[in-house]
Amino acid sequence: MSGRLYGVGLGPGDPELVTLKAARLIGAADVVAYHAGVGKQSNARRIAADLIPAGAVEEELRYPVTTGATSHPGGYAGALADFYAECGERLAAHLEAGRDVVVLAEGDPLFYGSFMYLHDQLAERFETEIVPGVPAFAAATAATATPLVRQTDVLTVLPGTLPKPELARRLADTDAAVIMKLGRTFPAVREALAEAGRLDHALYVERAAMPEQRWLPVADVDPATVPYFSLVVVPGDSLSGQGRRAPRVASEVVADRAAPTAELLVVGLGPGPGRWLTPEVESALAEVDHVVGYAPYVARVPQRPGLTRHASGNTVEVDRARLALELACRGERVAVVSGGDAGVFGMASAVFEAVDADPALADVPVRVLPGVSAVQAVAARAGAPVGADFAVVSLSDRLKPWSVVEKRLRAIAEADLVLAVYNPASRSRTDQVVTMQKVLLEHRSPDTVVVVGRDVGRAEESLEVTTLGALDPESIDMKCLLLVGATSTRVGAGGAVWTPRYVDDQAAGV
Repeated sequence: MSGRLYGVGLGPGDPELVTLKAARLIGAADVVAYHAGVGKQSNARRIAADLIPAGAVEEELRYPVTTGATSHPGGYAGALADFYAECGERLAAHLEAGRDVVVLAEGDPLFYGSFMYLHDQLAERFETEIVPGVPAFAAATAATATPLVRQTDVLTVLPGTLPKPELARRLADTDAAVIMKLGRTFPAVREALAEAGRLDHALYVERAAMPEQRWLPVADVDPATVPYFSLVVVPGDSLSGQGRRAPRVASEVVADRAAPTAELLVVGLGPGPGRWLTPEVESALAEVDHVVGYAPYVARVPQRPGLTRHASGNTVEVDRARLALELACRGERVAVVSGGDAGVFGMASAVFEAVDADPALADVPVRVLPGVSAVQAVAARAGAPVGADFAVVSLSDRLKPWSVVEKRLRAIAEADLVLAVYNPASRSRTDQVVTMQKVLLEHRSPDTVVVVGRDVGRAEESLEVTTLGALDPESIDMKCLLLVGATSTRVGAGGAVWTPRYVDDQAAGV
């Protein structure tokens, strides 16, 4: 009969924080395994030293490398992969012999822990149990006696190894944060905190729950002294009282305006790549204090000191427009961002809708800055399919009934216009491309050229040229934009799709 594998969390360092269950299992173990760094004693074994029974077999799993250079042909990742595989086989031999194996894990076994890699190898082969432990960030917040989150605060746990721009963005987008894996990453982490406007209230905690524990503001830390066993705690905004303030409603803003109303900018970021961001929009984003928009679009704006980001989910366009207008009423410099062009199924219309609905917002000057639209991007990749008259339709029926969409599709088909189709499908809308195809085939030949552009401008970009009859609706999703050609649209030399600028009377059906 095989033995049982236990992943046992020991907590952050204080032996008194080991749970009763963890202590019981360690004390009854046949085999106790623990990781150790290069040239170092195992911290996990130190924590559990008084609990390991005298008769237990100890398996020290010593890393072959930390983050330094290695001669392994697979580099650092290859060296660690081989190490974990060898460790797994060592422990598997004990388990196959019927011996119970306890793997000691600092903190919690499944929270940035090495035990996870053993679990990946062994859990399907042997009966396995995980014993949770107190994570290091819980001990760190206790050490500082600083509440981390409450009520609706969002907590984000981040590795300090993230690229600095990504780290800054995520810090700016959350209420509270914990940053793990410091050591040599600390200088970049500190810069990211500053860029996100979170440095002043960030706390550095070193060796939480250990005898050498200390904590101080991140701004006061000497980067040369930061060990691996350290982390940063950023308390939630609602707790510190110093974070991002929720804007007041428009009536309150107008009644108590401390600064002249600022101009609100509504900008298009283009379809994706930074090279398609216009210089005008790039300059505008460098000047504003607030960016408001759908979360994936806000994420594309680089974080910098002094910039506050207001990201929200889909389908709340007017709400985010009101937020931006209220901030502008208060004198704040604000940009509302959209993908592509803000005036093409973007935020520009929602902003004017919010202004029209509330007289208190009517004094806010609104300026729309154009961006490269998705239809332009796909058309350019294909050739010149919109070189003549064309129409643009969204298949989404969230803001208009499907009967209206279908009526417009028939009119466009009868007029023999090139058709650009936005929002063709989603998880909840799976049959509308089928209906569109049937409607168009009532007026167009099955040989009509169709271009399917997916993620154009991004690394995952693909472009397919097909026909209206051969179009597979099941292959279409929200990442696609369709271009359905007119009668005159053709595929030229080299596969370029283009529509002549001229149309004779016979082709136009006159």
